[in-house]
Amino acid sequence: MSILDGFTYFEFALFSLIALCGVVGAVFALLTRDDAYAAGDRQSKWIWVAILIGSAFVVVTRVPFLSWAGIVAIGVYWFDVRPHLKSIVNGNYGW
Repeated sequence: MSILDGFTYFEFALFSLIALCGVVGAVFALLTRDDAYAAGDRQSKWIWVAILIGSAFVVVTRVPFLSWAGIVAIGVYWFDVRPHLKSIVNGNYGW
């Protein structure tokens, strides 16, 4: 086994983990109330579900340019959209 084979396995595992985060994010998006998206001035619930499922698909299939765009979309949901919606649902409206 060469170093290149180890990198290929690592890359496959990393992309699979990110795709799994996209699927889990889609489940969380489905479980979030519809009005939280409007209150947070975000796209609708179903648009985020479609973005996350589509992103997970292109990440796991490793489409050359789209996989990186999918990784960014999944990251935007986890690090921007979900925390904001969670704070709205919990009643924290401060800056």
